[in-house]
Amino acid sequence: MNAKHLCIIALLLVCFGLLVRLMPHLPNATPITAIAFVASMYLGKRWALALPVVTLALSDLFVGLYDWRIMISVYGSFVLIGFVSWYARTRRTPLVVGCSVIGSALLFFAVTNTAVWMFSPWYEKSIVGLLYCYELALPFLRNMILGDVLYTFALVAAFEIAFASAPHLRRVRAVRIQHTGTASVSPQ
Repeated sequence: MNAKHLCIIALLLVCFGLLVRLMPHLPNATPITAIAFVASMYLGKRWALALPVVTLALSDLFVGLYDWRIMISVYGSFVLIGFVSWYARTRRTPLVVGCSVIGSALLFFAVTNTAVWMFSPWYEKSIVGLLYCYELALPFLRNMILGDVLYTFALVAAFEIAFASAPHLRRVRAVRIQHTGTASVSPQ
């Protein structure tokens, strides 16, 4: 896979994420986490950090901005999710990837809802207030887990089908990620 192909795939992933975020959807059921995971697994480690943040930033321009401190927690959570995806890319078993995706949703839930509790006027600044914030956010966690699992499964399946069926990729057995974070192919 050359640099041109990497850029095209990255652009397609960003466009997909942007489109889904702008369309009506369940709250928090977006492909941002899935983009981090497939970017890590198929494009390289750096892409797993950059693509979710770029997708989020572009879509936030349309969806709307909010308290900068809470935005930092959201963007920071997706950077952390990018790091989690680095672990999953080294194992690539359905169990490891699935648990990593669900763990990422839990990480996002904990970080962002703690920020909402800390920086919004809606909750009492006590353990009770924090727990109440978490309780009210449980439907968003459910939606995020559902979206993350489904979108990750769909995108991984799409990549695997492309590698298995595309004539110019048939000789490609796997994508190896080199030290530089760029992708290279290894023939069968």
